[in-house]
Amino acid sequence: MTTLDDVDRGLIHALHIDGRAPFNQIGAVLGVSTQTIARRYRRLRAEAGLRVVGLPDTHGIGKAQWLVRLTTTTAAAQHLANSLARRSDTSWVKLMSGGTEILLIVDVPLGAQTSRSLLLHDIPRTSSVTGVSAHLVLHTYHGGPGVWRGHVNALNTAQQQQLQIESDSPPQHRTLSAAETALLGVLSRDGRAGLAELATATGWSPATVTRRLVDLRATGALFFDVEFDDAHFGATTQALLWMSVAPANLDAVATTLAGHDELAFVVATTGSANLVAQAMCQDPAALHRYLTGRLGELDAIRTLETAPVLATIKAGGRTLSELTSAKGVR
Repeated sequence: MTTLDDVDRGLIHALHIDGRAPFNQIGAVLGVSTQTIARRYRRLRAEAGLRVVGLPDTHGIGKAQWLVRLTTTTAAAQHLANSLARRSDTSWVKLMSGGTEILLIVDVPLGAQTSRSLLLHDIPRTSSVTGVSAHLVLHTYHGGPGVWRGHVNALNTAQQQQLQIESDSPPQHRTLSAAETALLGVLSRDGRAGLAELATATGWSPATVTRRLVDLRATGALFFDVEFDDAHFGATTQALLWMSVAPANLDAVATTLAGHDELAFVVATTGSANLVAQAMCQDPAALHRYLTGRLGELDAIRTLETAPVLATIKAGGRTLSELTSAKGVR
């Protein structure tokens, strides 16, 4: 396993702050050369699965997100998960619970006829699926599928401020044009794609690409995520936590959980399990300590179901095979 030093951790933290930050800027913040940052980035891509991806903020472009749980036969789970990962309307696919469950995120346009969507039409027609439950994401309290504090504890406050992108523009809903959709398509494969490649995909000039990137990020339609093999940060045990909390206590409990370092994301959803989180722990014993300790102290959590994550098939906008085969350094 690749051993991470302070420069590696600082680079990963910097990319979480600004996924398109130039290597010379990151090098200046970390006190090392541009060549060192480029070399470390290339090594982490090859050995530890480091990727920067540009993803649409579903709220900013008028889409809703659903967490969909599928129960399936063990023999069919891997094939079905791979098929779901290839769809453009899925953004996160994981094999769970001993290989008998698949969890995915489905992006659905607001107001769309759900009877024609993957959510209620395509999945039930698959004979290997023995159970389906769908949970609309109502509110995100912490992060997203790729955000975990274990990735972002290397830089001090002053270093982080040097990389922050400030904007006075409030987030707003917008409809993406065809060119903007093409732009996001390239960025979902490589968030650090060069201006020339983005210009070719959109038909814009490099200067226009630069302006549109600033605008999309400022208005909340685009954000950059960092994908990484979390085992390199010691998180070898991951689990989805499905919790039931009384409505009167939901906001307080979710806000508390959002401050737990063990959790990568916390969302309120529809369904009997109205609070969902992902735990990232060093090993099963550490997960047990978290469940019985910090989580167990919250009496307002009425029920808890724990589903171990076995494998990530799709992260962000890319399948695992695409991630492992991607080449090049930017």
